[in-house]
Amino acid sequence: MTNILKKENVQHFLNTEKLSVFQITIFSLCFLVALFDGFDTAVIGYIAPSLITEWGIEKADLAPVLSAALLGLAFGAVCFGPVADKVGRKKVLILSVAIFAAGSYASALASSLGWLELFRFITGIGLGAAMPNAVTLLSEYCPEKKRFFLVNTMFCGFPLGAAIGGFVSAWMIPELGWRSVLWLGAIAPTLLLIVMLFLLPESVRYLVFRNQESTQIKTILSKISPRANDISSFYLEETQPEVGNGKNGVSVVLSKHYALGSIALWLTYFMGLVIFYGVMNWMPLLFKEANMPAGLGTIVTGLFALGGLGAIANGWLMDRYNKHKLIISFWLLTAISVALIGLVVGLHVTVLVTVIILSGLVMNTAQSSMPAYAASFYPTSGRTTGVSWMLGLGRFGGIAGSFLVAYLISKDISLQRIFFILAIPALLSAVALMIKVKFYKVKDQVVVPKAFVIKSY
Repeated sequence: MTNILKKENVQHFLNTEKLSVFQITIFSLCFLVALFDGFDTAVIGYIAPSLITEWGIEKADLAPVLSAALLGLAFGAVCFGPVADKVGRKKVLILSVAIFAAGSYASALASSLGWLELFRFITGIGLGAAMPNAVTLLSEYCPEKKRFFLVNTMFCGFPLGAAIGGFVSAWMIPELGWRSVLWLGAIAPTLLLIVMLFLLPESVRYLVFRNQESTQIKTILSKISPRANDISSFYLEETQPEVGNGKNGVSVVLSKHYALGSIALWLTYFMGLVIFYGVMNWMPLLFKEANMPAGLGTIVTGLFALGGLGAIANGWLMDRYNKHKLIISFWLLTAISVALIGLVVGLHVTVLVTVIILSGLVMNTAQSSMPAYAASFYPTSGRTTGVSWMLGLGRFGGIAGSFLVAYLISKDISLQRIFFILAIPALLSAVALMIKVKFYKVKDQVVVPKAFVIKSY
């Protein structure tokens, strides 16, 4: 006779079972979402020189189209995050992938700069809604001792996708034209969408929080371990304070307890994207003007984005050491390394490329660690909104970075001084997180909460 156990904390179940093929499948699907998100987000910077040549436009004319997707990203994240906290992560994630695949299809058919701006905005809506849901869904299936490592590794799909875009574009554009890169950015997520419809589950923590039927929850958890069938029901124990019964989404993120931390996360991510998109969107053109070898700018830009893979190692460290000190240190190193790019401009190309790769490593490690860091700050009731608002509002930093570099170029600011200026946002990011740490009395990775509530169903 089967021994039916009493209730069990769903997170305890995830913590005590071995990482299953089912969880690895969830990780893989979310990783591919991040990969295609990074590819489609960065691709406009790679095709920019071709647009100038084919459509006979000026560099300054590119600023709106470079920023259109970023504006859509902000819109998609801010609007769809609260929706996901109400209707579920899976539904919104699948819809978002469908939107950015369709937007990329349309972008490949654009016949003018105006149409391309519109289609890039639509693409951005899907991109903006996808990432926070992928981060949240995966984090809610992770054992606590491996959460930062797994989520950071998944999010590294974003810079990896951006880097792949650079390498692929360097080959595809001369051979097949710039539209071929957009076609690739549409077909790949369409194939992923089909797989997700069949294999991607809803977040089990979300289902428990929403008091869904225990049979549905047990069916999902049994794919992790058959032991789930021997448990009568599951409950959810929050390690972060709740702000009131029935409150979720925006009301959690903007509550008295979480408001200052939310602002600090928004500011940090905003400043990081000022640097990222200032570099990603303009480095190919800046290198071309600096008489660097043809194609070097595109390749080096890809290597800069590839530095985000350092977040994998940082995730491993964040699971074991003080996550706050680690991420602040990487922002300080980012300020130093970005400024160093300006110092070595004009030196031997090997020195310049080495410094750029180093800068990309520390900057993207810090930036790619932010979603997992934010997800650990909020309770289940507001986690997707918290992550999505950080990603969404932070996207305006990408817009600001694109326009900032465009403005500096228009004022004939030297390449050296441009990188000095781009180092300042990294310092501001470090300061914002220092304030957050002090306010929440962080010590040894533990937030001292003003309340502690257990959700039980």
